[in-house]
Formats: sequence, structure tokens, C-alpha cells
Amino acid sequence: MTTTITGIAASPGISIAKAFILQNPELKVVKTKVKDTNEEIQRLEKALEKSKAELEVIKEHASKELGEDKAEIFAAHLLVLSDPELINPIKDKVETEQVNAEFALDEVANMFITLFENMDNEYMKERAADIRDVTKRVLAHLLGVTIANPSMISEEVVIIAEDLTPSDTAQLNRQYVKGFSTDIGGRTSHSAIMSRSLEIPAVVGTKTVTSGVENGTLVIVDGLDGKVIVDPTEEVVNQYQDKKAAYDAQKAEWAKLVDEKTVTTDGQHVELAANIGTPDDVQGVLENGGEGVGLYRTEFLYMGRETLPTEEEQFEAYKAVLERMGDKPVVVRTLDIGGDKELPYLDLPKEMNPFLGFRAIRLCLEMQDMFRTQLRALLRASVFGNLKIMFPMIATLDEFREAKSILLEEKEKLQGEGIAVSETIEVGIMVEIPSTAVMADLFAKEVDFFSIGTNDLIQYTLAADRMNERVSYLYQPYNPAILRLVKNVIDAAHKEGKWAGMCGEMAGDEVAIPLLLGLGLDEFSMSATSILKARSQILRLSREELRSDAQKALMMNTAEEVKRFIEEKYIN
Repeated sequence: MTTTITGIAASPGISIAKAFILQNPELKVVKTKVKDTNEEIQRLEKALEKSKAELEVIKEHASKELGEDKAEIFAAHLLVLSDPELINPIKDKVETEQVNAEFALDEVANMFITLFENMDNEYMKERAADIRDVTKRVLAHLLGVTIANPSMISEEVVIIAEDLTPSDTAQLNRQYVKGFSTDIGGRTSHSAIMSRSLEIPAVVGTKTVTSGVENGTLVIVDGLDGKVIVDPTEEVVNQYQDKKAAYDAQKAEWAKLVDEKTVTTDGQHVELAANIGTPDDVQGVLENGGEGVGLYRTEFLYMGRETLPTEEEQFEAYKAVLERMGDKPVVVRTLDIGGDKELPYLDLPKEMNPFLGFRAIRLCLEMQDMFRTQLRALLRASVFGNLKIMFPMIATLDEFREAKSILLEEKEKLQGEGIAVSETIEVGIMVEIPSTAVMADLFAKEVDFFSIGTNDLIQYTLAADRMNERVSYLYQPYNPAILRLVKNVIDAAHKEGKWAGMCGEMAGDEVAIPLLLGLGLDEFSMSATSILKARSQILRLSREELRSDAQKALMMNTAEEVKRFIEEKYIN
């Protein structure tokens, strides 16, 4: 009997194949007393070494298939296996309590997992998942049990699992794994992000897919609408084959737009740029017709390692991106660490509310040596392309002025050393704090551009943590309050002859795009895989006609009212 399970559409596309239940064996731990604790510790060390060797192979595979930034997850996993704060307590437990290594590992790992899961911090909760993934691998070696290996799948399947760990997802072979669905997870989970990079349709967070699907059953994963159809009839299969063909044909049509300019029907050009994390991501930008890089997240250079990156390492990374992009603009965001992104080697104090705490530009202005190193690397790289520098999390004019003065000091020093620096670097800010959006008219007199970071602007304006499921209904991109702030920023920029872009998720949203066009946004920066779809949409729209509709939306009462208005008039 055909059943439909609903979840979260994590990666677009349609896949139809037999279900492959990915179920790791139960790792049952029994406590035993040991006489030779040295031998037990040697067993532990051998299991750790085997696990490290496996993770190195997985990291290498992930780097080739997914790019360097996704492979950094496994660099972090390798660090966990070398972390004395985790390993030493396990060894101490073996020695002092004379217990077997697997019991000591299980006890200590569960203590850390519980500790991190109970923290009100999304980054730390993700660390719990990392520890669970890594220690499960070590435990399997200690118990002599083989962990399921997704890379060994040799026929076309849809993977069904409670969850996919980063190491599971990195080993998926696109030739055979046509889609996947999980009980848990969201659009921002590791597996969802990786599935989009692999372009494998995925539906996550279904809660019941593992209990509702048997191995070998025919399954349809609809990553467009967030549905899993179990044991479909021939008629349903035919419907979804048509839907898949239509989506594939649509993608083929979008692909024809790679070299097109993004121009509205009334001749207005807007720039479609991409958000990237590493130099490896530039390939995707060019393949998808990106007209620039609207956000280069430099924190990936700092993560998954034990020390700060050197000036030379940073210079090479920035130079590589600028050279590949040629004369196309590259907006580089200076270090945005804090909130959900932490660097263990900085040893920063724990905060009650890290998203509103010591992060981004606040951290850089206090830790100036680190900041100046990054700015020097950027300035040295500036002669290799069209660099624009953007400061994140700016709340006051004083912060911008101080950050810019440090940048100019470093520029003067480099020129004094005889090092060439571009004279055409634009310096702007991310607008992600409501106070900055409200004061945009004053900022616009001093900055060269604005880039609106809607992911944070929305949660700060509506006082709703976007990671908290209980208040997720308040994460409303189309809320008239958000639209009014966006308009204020765009109008302020234009009054001073400056440009305004957007680098949050909203920039690639098909409902938001007509609104943003009508409000006068100049640059839309999104994930590279969203560019061609957005271009196709913009080519059919008239900016002049949209102006009056955007004004109407500003006067509406609710986000739902705005959404319905745009969908009825411009979508489908």
C-alpha cells in the first residue's frame, strides 16, 4: 500500500529507486575488569590509529568529491581523536578503575555528548554529533565490529537512515546513491549541506522514515516538496517520472543561461553573485554563471586546525580566488568567528548568548594582531583581481571607522615596504544588525557599499533564534518589518551613489526575488547552484512594474499576506 511521509526538503530533485536501509550494528558495551591496564591502553591506541587512518581516507575522498570546506569536517574529527581532553580521561578511567577500554571510552564520550547537547548553542550541539560519530568508529574497532560502509553500494538505491553522519555522507557514490531520507536533521545539518554539494535529492527530519520503509521497497524521494512516497503504484511512479523529467529539463534550460547577463525585461541589469567558503568553491561559481563572489566566508581558513593561519597562507587563498574570478568582483568578509562558530585554539570565554556576544568585528577590534594579519594578506592579494572588503556585525559608526582606520594603517605600512596594493578597493559592511539598518543613511556617507545579511537581520529584528524549532515560525523573510529595513538600506545607499547587495538566504528565494527587485537591490549573492534558477526568474520580470508591488507589500500586515500576494502574481 502506498504511503507518503513528509519531511524537510533538504536538496532538490526527484529520485526513484529501491530502499537501502543504512543501519550500523549495535555497539553493545559490557563492563569488565582488566588486570593489565597497559595492554588495555595499547588496545585503545591501536583503535585510535585505525580510526585516524580511515578518517584520512574519508577526508581525501570528501576533498575531491565535495571540496575543501566540506572536508574540513573530517579535519575536525581527526582533531577530536587527538584531543587530550577526551583521550586522557579515557586512559585515566582504564587505569584507576581497571576497566576495559570500550567501557571507559563509552562512559567518557557519553559524558561529553550529554554536556554539549544540553548547551544552548547550535555549534556546541554539532560538536556532540562529531564526538558521537568519531567515538562510534573507535568503539567498533575495539569491539571487532564492522561499521556499514556506504561507499560499497553497487546498485542504484535510495538510502534510508535515522541520520547520516558526515563520514557516511562523504562516502556516498553519486553513481549509485540516487537520494536519501532520514528521521532527523534539518536544512543546515551536515548531511543536508553535503547532499546539496553532491546534488543528491534529500528529504530529512521525517521522524518516521526508518520505521515506515523496509529494505528493498521501491521509494520516491521528492526533494522539491519534502516528501517520501513508499511503495508507489505504477501510476504514481509515472507521475513522478514526469515530474523528474520536467525538473531535469528545467535544469537543462537554466544551464543555457550560464553566459547570459542578468537583465530584467525593462533592461535593468542586476548582479548575480555567489557565496563561497574556500578557493575550491570558485569552480562552482564559474560553472553556474556567477557574475562575482558576493560573500567569501574567510572563517573556513581558520577552522579545523590547531593554530591561526599565517599571513602567507591567507594571501595564497585570497590570491587564488581573485585570480580565478578575473575582473569580476570578489567581496571578502573579514573574520566572522563567534556565535555558532568557535575556534578552540583562541580559548575564548563561554557566553550566555554568543550570537549577541564577543564575535566578528568585536573580536577582531580587540584581537588586533589577528585582524591586522588578515588585512595585510587581503591588501597584498588585492592587485590580483577586483577585491572588495566587508566588515561583519557592524553595530555603530565608531566600529566601522576603527576597522577602516586599521585597514588604512596596514595599507600605508605595506606601501612603505614597497609592496603593491590596489588603489580601487571598495570597503563596505554587512548590514545584519537592526540599528545599522535604521542608521543606514549615516553609514552610507562613509561606506562604499552595503551587503544585507538577512540570516541574522531577520532573527535579530524579530527576536527569534533561527535554530530554535519552537520559534522558527518567527523566522519571516517576507515580514513587512524586514522589507522596510531592506528598503531603508537600499534607499540610503542609492541616495549617496553607492550600491546595495544581499548575501543571506533570502537573496536566492523565488518569492523574495520579485520583492527585492522592486525595492531596487543591485546585487543578489546566493549559493552557486541557485544562480541559474534565479537568473531565469529575473529575465522574465520588469523592475519598473515591480516597484509599485513592492510598495504595496511594505504596507501589508503579515508575512503570509506578502507571500500570498507575490506567489499569486509572479510564481508559476
